[in-house]
Amino acid sequence: MRHLILPLWICATSIACSAESAIDIGSRRELFIDDFLIGQLTGKAEQRLHHPQIQEIVLTHDEPWEGSGSGYHSVFKDGDKYRMYYKSWQLTVTPGKVNTSEHPLFTCYAESDDGIHWRKPALGLHEFKGSKANNIVIPSGMMGKVNPDGGHPAVFKDENPAAPAEARYKALVRSNSPKGLLALQSADGVNWSPMADAPVITAGAFDSQNLAFWDAHSGQYRAYWRIFTGGVTDEKNWKPAGHRAIRTATSKDFLHWENQQDLSYVDSPSEQLYTNQVKPYHRAPHLLIGFPTRYVERGWSDSTRALPEREHREWRSKANDRYGMAVTEGLIMASRDGVKFKRWNDAFLPPGIERPGTWNYGHQYIAWHPVETRSALEGAPNELSFYATESYWTDKSSAVRRYTLRLDGFVSIHAPMSGGELLTKPLTFTGKALTLNCATSAAGGIQVEIQDAEGKAIPGFALADSQPVFGDSIQRTVTWKNGADVSTLSGKPVRLRFVLNDADLYALKFE
Repeated sequence: MRHLILPLWICATSIACSAESAIDIGSRRELFIDDFLIGQLTGKAEQRLHHPQIQEIVLTHDEPWEGSGSGYHSVFKDGDKYRMYYKSWQLTVTPGKVNTSEHPLFTCYAESDDGIHWRKPALGLHEFKGSKANNIVIPSGMMGKVNPDGGHPAVFKDENPAAPAEARYKALVRSNSPKGLLALQSADGVNWSPMADAPVITAGAFDSQNLAFWDAHSGQYRAYWRIFTGGVTDEKNWKPAGHRAIRTATSKDFLHWENQQDLSYVDSPSEQLYTNQVKPYHRAPHLLIGFPTRYVERGWSDSTRALPEREHREWRSKANDRYGMAVTEGLIMASRDGVKFKRWNDAFLPPGIERPGTWNYGHQYIAWHPVETRSALEGAPNELSFYATESYWTDKSSAVRRYTLRLDGFVSIHAPMSGGELLTKPLTFTGKALTLNCATSAAGGIQVEIQDAEGKAIPGFALADSQPVFGDSIQRTVTWKNGADVSTLSGKPVRLRFVLNDADLYALKFE
């Protein structure tokens, strides 16, 4: 992707270069997942999307109350423990028939000490076929005056300092009747109760994972849920019209929702989106990052028939054609206002190499949300773990596979050895040193020049003064001939000029 701006001599005389218009980044960590800081890319510099690397299967939904329809995972770190909540369901496929009634839908719970090895505790809360020795936390059926659907959960720990102890954990779940989203609360993340006697959001399709969370940066709750752009033409027989899309709203109390808007995208076409998986990125919480699922009906062709498990695919298609010939994959998008998103059109988590349980409808639904885990490499920094669904509908159990990515490693400013440059928009910062999350080859490197708002190199911080940065680090301090101290420039409008050779720049932060 290339970005063009007016020549610097024009910009120098415009209001865009004034101190009043400079972007104040303070000491925030800024990523290059969007165009927020990018003023100009020259040479062969470009924004490059990176992809999570495949790891192991971490959980198999093979208990009698689980099954091949299990999914819609919520994952978060809670102190020293990782928590996972998910839909448990069995779909049995035979030639021309998809049986969804083998058992009700439930919300189940798993936990881990490292985010890699997961266990399903026997909680003893809800009965399944005469036994409470299971990990079910929310069944489908009446809960007080409401009727939750345990198969559409989105659970989070509420970081709102005003949240009462009995509502430290919250969830949105779909209501069986009347249609809508129910608000649930829990003191321990295991025992749940309704927060209201009726759905708190009622306008939408809701046939997906619909979620809400506390956004500390804006001081409010945000919700994101599934809609159809054309509404539902037949409520009784549930006939939606238009595209699968995403709607959002905000709330001060998690019960009363306002400011409903449909998401818009900077430069992306209209596509069918199932889940949204939006949440603040924990290392840069002013950024809302989502991992929606893209749904594509490819039709029947020689390539469709060559995909894994053809017979099973044809069975599903005889029940409903899209069940057999549709495929899904994970995307990535980011926003600073919660409504307008930069959505990358290339797949973030494509189906990958063909193997049993892949390239089908329900594959690569990314869990809400990635978490930080220890690297398998001794001495290496932590990394991000993503969890995605595999073997959906294809056997007696679906599975959760883990993928990993470097911290902040979604998108980089990349240049080959032949070189490229990034010039930021005018900005102000707070701090004493500039640190980078970056990676270079042994022969490559990054140099940094700090310019004034008019584009002139500041004495002592010119390119000729810059010590080349090379290596692969999530926090490398930039130095010039006189050292790393940039405190004399703190609060003043500046531009950062990066000269890259065989290098990737993922993020920057003034410490």
